[in-house]
Amino acid sequence: MAEKKPQPNSKMCFICGLENPVGLKLRIYETEPGVVETAYTAPEHFQGYPGVLHGGIIATIIDEVSGRSLMGTAEQTRFMFTARIEVKYRKNVPIGRPLRIVGKALKDRGHSAEAWAGIYDAQSGELLAEGSTLLVNVPQDRMDMSSLEEMGWKVYPDEAFK
Repeated sequence: MAEKKPQPNSKMCFICGLENPVGLKLRIYETEPGVVETAYTAPEHFQGYPGVLHGGIIATIIDEVSGRSLMGTAEQTRFMFTARIEVKYRKNVPIGRPLRIVGKALKDRGHSAEAWAGIYDAQSGELLAEGSTLLVNVPQDRMDMSSLEEMGWKVYPDEAFK
C-alpha cells in the first residue's frame, strides 16, 4: 500500500479548517500523485432526512475532495476554483457511519482541469455518491501565496484532529 502524505489544512475552511466550529475538519491524504483520500463519519446535525446526510454537504465534500486531487502537497500547492460540478446521488449517504472519500485528477490542461470524487460506505465499499468537477486556477493576483501561514495553511500533527 502506498504511503499516505497528509495535505495541508487551514484554520477556517468549512471542509478542512481546524478552527471552524461548524466545519468538517477533514484530514486529506495524497495516496499517489493525483489521488487523495479521507475518512469521515457525518454527525447528526448535518442530516437532511432522518439518518441521511444532507445533499448540500455531500456536494460540498465532493467539490473539495475532487479539487484536492489536483492540489499537490504542502511544498507545492495549487489552488483552484470550481467552475462546474455535477453530482450523482446514487444511494442515501448515512450519518453516523464511517465513509471513505476518494478524489482523482482526470484531465489537466494547465489553466483548467477535470477531477472526480466518490463517497463510499467504508464497510461495504459501495459507492453512494460521486461527482465530476471542472476547475480553473486561482489567478496569481487573487491569492497571496506569502500569506498561507496566516491562513493556517500547513500540515498539522495528528493530535490536532482529535
